[in-house]
Amino acid sequence: MNGKRPQETSTSSRRNFIKNSGLLVAGGAVASQLTLARSAHAFGADDTIKIGVIGCGGRGSGATIQALNTEGPTKLIAMGDAFDNRLQGSLRGIKAQHGEKVDVPEERQFVGFDAYEKVLATDIDLVILATPPGFRPLHLEAAVKAGKHVFMEKPVAVDAAGVRRVLEATKQAKEKNLALAVGLQRRHERAYMEGIKRLQDGAIGDILVTRAYWNGDGVWVNPRRKDETEMTYQMRNWYYFNWLCGDHIVEQHIHNLDVINWLKNGYPVDAQGQGGRQVRTSIDYGEIFDHHVVEFTYADGSKMISQCRHIPGAWNSVSEFAHGTKGNADISGARFTDHSGSELWAYGRGGRDGHQQEHHDLFASLRKGEIPNEGEYGALSTMTSIFGRMATYSGKKLKWDDALNSNLVISPVDKFRSFDDVPPVLPKEDGSYEIPKPGTTEVI
Repeated sequence: MNGKRPQETSTSSRRNFIKNSGLLVAGGAVASQLTLARSAHAFGADDTIKIGVIGCGGRGSGATIQALNTEGPTKLIAMGDAFDNRLQGSLRGIKAQHGEKVDVPEERQFVGFDAYEKVLATDIDLVILATPPGFRPLHLEAAVKAGKHVFMEKPVAVDAAGVRRVLEATKQAKEKNLALAVGLQRRHERAYMEGIKRLQDGAIGDILVTRAYWNGDGVWVNPRRKDETEMTYQMRNWYYFNWLCGDHIVEQHIHNLDVINWLKNGYPVDAQGQGGRQVRTSIDYGEIFDHHVVEFTYADGSKMISQCRHIPGAWNSVSEFAHGTKGNADISGARFTDHSGSELWAYGRGGRDGHQQEHHDLFASLRKGEIPNEGEYGALSTMTSIFGRMATYSGKKLKWDDALNSNLVISPVDKFRSFDDVPPVLPKEDGSYEIPKPGTTEVI
């Protein structure tokens, strides 16, 4: 960054918890590994977990506040972001809620593409990874190499090559006894947990069809500013560029797809679908579609019908449903009925604050010496989302194994070090970007 701090002008006396977290338990069974982990890594009442955050946008700020909300002493000591004003705004917001738990002097405020390396070089115990998801595989690899426990936001990649990198880093984290949590918070919501268990136990019989939706109006746009580089513009509008976001089927709809994968205890074997740009068609929306519809098939022959949409004024729903031989389930609503409409089960109120609960669960586990690892399902549900995008962009029926093993890299983030670098996609003469064309676009 050559000392420049770009602006995104838009809206020692502690237990050796982390220093020992690279310990490999030679030989022995899982039970003996867990026993050793508990004895070597448990925090006492006076042990402070030092936190760093990489990516200081809304989700990074929110996740940091939620981490600081957990029981036991915690402290934020390092922050990194590509843009200085994002970091400063985040720091102010976190201090407003947890001033006594924030110790981030200027020398631990890092800006630029290499900010992640500098955060990981500090004495943090746990890092929150919340940059645009195209950077996630790179940052996760570096965090595991540095011996840090990780909370990373979803999705965890934007292409199959990135998913494979995350799966390998997940394996390495397990070998090094490093915790790895993924921000698919529904897995920690008690209403979802009980509902999924009941469904898996046969509450509505054999499940034949599932449905998943993330239909909404869309998200923010940051207008192009005079004299900013193309890299700066795309980083400020990361949601609309696949090398950074993966399209909204990956960035948002992953939550709903993950719920169905969780229910099925597996992943689709094939997919076909359609999508396009019908309403959000201007150059402001980069290269992504405004709607996707996908039919996924699981190994048992059951189908998932998936919809996600960024179209104002249309039917909105963020939800999941299952239909079985004995009844129907509103999974997101935590309510089951038989085929006549009579209620079979309902969770009732509460049990839904997943964004906070996932941090309570993670930090409580660490303090008990347990080492959770959610990397595999985080990576494979991300791949499910990418699989769906591949189907809609290509218009072809695809196989899971072919998609997962694709060598097409759309996010070469490892090589970027400056806002003067050239991003992997560029506008045409009229300022628009190339849009995928079903029937001709190659995705594998």
